[in-house]
Amino acid sequence: MRKLIRYILLKPILWLVARFDSAPVRERIFDALTKLQNAIINEPGKKGFIIPLDKVGTRFIIFSDQHKGTRNGADDFASCETNYLAALGHYDAEQFHFISLGDGEELWENTLMQVRKYNVATFEAEGRFLMRDALTKVFGNHDLDWDINPNARNDLKAIYGAPLIALEGVILEGTIEGKLVTIFCTHGHQGDAQSDGNLFSKFFVSKIWAPLQAYLHINPNTPAYNATLKTVHNLMMYEWCSQQKDLLLITGHTHQPVFESLTHYERIQRSEKKSLPEFANIKPVYFNTGCCCYDDGDITGIEIADGEIRLIKWSSKSGPPKREVLECTKLTSLSEK
Repeated sequence: MRKLIRYILLKPILWLVARFDSAPVRERIFDALTKLQNAIINEPGKKGFIIPLDKVGTRFIIFSDQHKGTRNGADDFASCETNYLAALGHYDAEQFHFISLGDGEELWENTLMQVRKYNVATFEAEGRFLMRDALTKVFGNHDLDWDINPNARNDLKAIYGAPLIALEGVILEGTIEGKLVTIFCTHGHQGDAQSDGNLFSKFFVSKIWAPLQAYLHINPNTPAYNATLKTVHNLMMYEWCSQQKDLLLITGHTHQPVFESLTHYERIQRSEKKSLPEFANIKPVYFNTGCCCYDDGDITGIEIADGEIRLIKWSSKSGPPKREVLECTKLTSLSEK
């Protein structure tokens, strides 16, 4: 039956792919990010909040793109759960504030009830941060339901045991060593025609378009699965941020870690003095968490602590889950580069 439906709907869906193409458009992304940033600053609480960065003892761990599923063959999070739970246990014990930066739940392919059933331990681990008032949840394109579902607040309270609102973004701001540091955090799907827009388009993508693609085994052409789109999308995020004054940007969405505006490969190229002119004028303003659904079980994220920003990885390839710092720099040094 599925093959028959796929045959009948293939041409219309190919047309829709072109119509709702997720290829990033510079003007749309720039406009969406600017509007969100202004909304957080001028109307706090509507789209997001400003969180003090310089509060004594405040430390942040930012993970994104868990894509929690139902332990079936399409569940990319299943192999990463061990590292994720170990990481959350560590950061909770160390009193970090946890920012879940979108696509925490894979709600394009599953219902919330299904995801909740198969991820009890994970939700409990996240909930421990909320009990300390140290959990910020941001929605992405694969869990748009937290934005469009009128019952979202009740669902979140039922899952975590306390009130929680899913936001579109947050700004971390404070003075460190006499310098004002401002960090804008959001999932990064803003401006994507297939993931961002008015309420109707969000409903269409979340409730009709994405499930249809999943059922018919048509892989959506999104940055997470397309190397070219990853590069283009990260570049546009960087371009927008580089035009802002004294602002750092942290996103997820592409599943590709970026530190100081460079991917791991680009940093190797720079360190080996290859293509040096290409990187000479890069501003260290854009960061990407990577994801918590790599097929080898590793997870990556961004730490902000002790006046530093770090790209970290948790891996259990050589034993119990272990934290590794991949990149690190002082926050105050970024404004000097």
